[in-house]
Amino acid sequence: MDRNIQVSRLDRRAVEDQEVEIVERKGIGHPDSICDGIAESVSRALSQLYLDRVGKVLHYNTDETQLVAGRAAPAYGGGEVVEPIYVLIVGRATKEYEGEQLPVNSTALAAARDYLAEAIPELEYGTDVVVDAKLGEGSGDLQDVFGEETQQVPMANDTSFGVGHAPLTETETIVREAERALNGRYHDDHPEIGPDVKIMGKREGDRIDITVAAAMVDAYVDGLEEYDDAVKHVREFVTELAEDHTNREVHVDVNTADDYDDGSVYLTVTGTSAEHGDDGSVGRGNRANGLITPNRPMSMEATSGKNPVNHIGKIYNLLSTRIAESVTDEIDGIRDLQVRLLSQIGRPIDEPHVADAQLVTEEGVAIGDIEAAVLEIVDRELSDVTDVTRSVIDGDVSTF
Repeated sequence: MDRNIQVSRLDRRAVEDQEVEIVERKGIGHPDSICDGIAESVSRALSQLYLDRVGKVLHYNTDETQLVAGRAAPAYGGGEVVEPIYVLIVGRATKEYEGEQLPVNSTALAAARDYLAEAIPELEYGTDVVVDAKLGEGSGDLQDVFGEETQQVPMANDTSFGVGHAPLTETETIVREAERALNGRYHDDHPEIGPDVKIMGKREGDRIDITVAAAMVDAYVDGLEEYDDAVKHVREFVTELAEDHTNREVHVDVNTADDYDDGSVYLTVTGTSAEHGDDGSVGRGNRANGLITPNRPMSMEATSGKNPVNHIGKIYNLLSTRIAESVTDEIDGIRDLQVRLLSQIGRPIDEPHVADAQLVTEEGVAIGDIEAAVLEIVDRELSDVTDVTRSVIDGDVSTF
């Protein structure tokens, strides 16, 4: 297949060489990430429902999920939620197929309940958080583009684009791995830290500053002294993790808005700021690679909740990231690579309007030396684009 693939030199310095770099990650308990997580869990559940009932994924999107914050009264040793968080699952879904009614809303609610139980265990479903599903029917013309074609490769449902990059910089790696570790192995031994962990990284020259906002769960903290110990432990852990990924100078701050004199600290009942004042929406947080990276091109598409068969806002953002990672893993001499994939509505998703790979090479490596190898990998990954769909449905890839 003669695909339109372009390879060229990136007309800027590698991000590692830029004087200032900013990177952010919103943890799984952040209100925006809660919406992403619910939307994607519902998406996977609907895909599986359709596959089980009719043998193929029907038209749907759940990428408009919203969260309205509740009110809470945290207290050392354990407070209470005063008004519950409200989550509204919004989108479109096929509710009937060839005369069979499909339990779309009940499937969505069950998926949301299961996700919240896993991601935010301190949040009691039905009392601390109320979830509602309002899924309308999809547009008839888009349903036709979506699932009725007989071709093996689906047609793009939109004219849109996705972007990805690799390899990660030291700052990007630290920010992503710090949140994952705090919500992983660190939390296993420190239940006082809630899942609402936001990491902001800033590199100026050869100094990396990491700012951590970590919601502490009041039931596991008996007083200000214990709270202060919890903050110090987070700072030490993130500092050690960062120093494992860089030889640059590292400085870590945790919960910088705390005022110990006034007793104002980041204490929560459930481990998320959504319990008191912070609303959330799908697509306002991490991009498809789990980071927010203003030093690089980013798509404004909400990846989570979109259908995984032909919705370019999902597929091309995941695929462009996979392409960038494959190229930099398999070809030596690339310092920075960004991939942009552009679709046209109604065109096969393995034939983008353009696949553009721009790169910065190491000194002594010419673009011409590796161009053929880059083209081959990009073409290969585009040929395997439908693998993305199965990986998404199986939950093997993260969308935020």
